[in-house]
Amino acid sequence: MFLSLPVVTLAQTTLLVVGDSLSAGYGVTTEVRWVNLLSQRLNAHCGPFQVINASVSGDTSQGGLSRLPTLLSKHQPTVVIIELGGNDGLRGINSRAMHDNLQRMVRRAKQAGAAVLLLGVRLPANYGPEFTNAFHQVYYDVSEAESVPLIPFFLKGVALDMSLMQNDGIHPNDKAQPILEENVWAGLRPLLKTLGFSKDDCLQP
Repeated sequence: MFLSLPVVTLAQTTLLVVGDSLSAGYGVTTEVRWVNLLSQRLNAHCGPFQVINASVSGDTSQGGLSRLPTLLSKHQPTVVIIELGGNDGLRGINSRAMHDNLQRMVRRAKQAGAAVLLLGVRLPANYGPEFTNAFHQVYYDVSEAESVPLIPFFLKGVALDMSLMQNDGIHPNDKAQPILEENVWAGLRPLLKTLGFSKDDCLQP
């Protein structure tokens, strides 16, 4: 699907992140937040990028959906990273509603001419297997239905290591941010390649 998108020039490149506290950087030093680290990587190796972090702590998929049209109109991004759903799960929101919200977000971003990268999160086991399995499956279903790349577990290598988590056990700390940025980069790098970025130093793993 991404091969049908027009090849972009560096001057056009805006990346928009729409997420919750995990991307807003709750409790984390501003300079080391994963979105900031990603911005530094892109500008150092891929050319001039405008990285807009429109993440809001506590946001849900419904909140992201309501904010997205204005964000797309204002920033006209080339790439949109969607990192939402964690608060839906923690609040016990029906997975069908979360699915619909995320799918509508992806569709609106695509209609605005943006490529989309979807970041998935997981719930603690104490929410029960039926609810957690349905929750996790939402990301796969939206990714498949809309043909957008998915990072199934954005917090891979972080969530189960308490030395990388804040005292609340929910939010990653400063030390975890480079790992999160690498997790995102693993999904973003091939997406940039399909968009026409070809600089070797930009596309290195």
